[in-house]
Amino acid sequence: MEMPTKIISIRKMRWMLFLLGFLKIPLVGFVKPKLISIDENTVRVKIKLRRRTKNHLNSMYFGALAVGADIAGGIHVFYFAELSNLKVSFAFKGMKADFIKRAESDVVFESNQGELVQKAINLSEETGERVNETINVIARDKNQEIVATFEMIVSVKVALLKS
Repeated sequence: MEMPTKIISIRKMRWMLFLLGFLKIPLVGFVKPKLISIDENTVRVKIKLRRRTKNHLNSMYFGALAVGADIAGGIHVFYFAELSNLKVSFAFKGMKADFIKRAESDVVFESNQGELVQKAINLSEETGERVNETINVIARDKNQEIVATFEMIVSVKVALLKS
């Protein structure tokens, strides 16, 4: 299935992220991630280092890092579901994290695997089955140094079409 030529604005995706944090996943709302950019291939999300996201060492708490990886690894599902006008059931099935150095500044999370997410959604739509894919996320500090890497196993299943 080819993607429709529909365009989803960054503003709409930011609104969807806000609603997700406000209505469905309060921890996301508490950390307040900012969607920097999203397109068919790449998503970039920023989490500021501040009181809510710091640990006792004044670096970003690993839970806040996990929230950033969650958003960067999963928001493509919402993006492609919206583009295709599909209802998609989505969850993370697993995660592997490597914390390379302390994140002592704001952190940007990036995933360049939108094509993989799109293929998983398309396969689920064709088969009616749940599909799992591993998505890689890289977290960088303000100096562009990698502070953590994540392998997120995303699980998607296409449900009924939206009306």
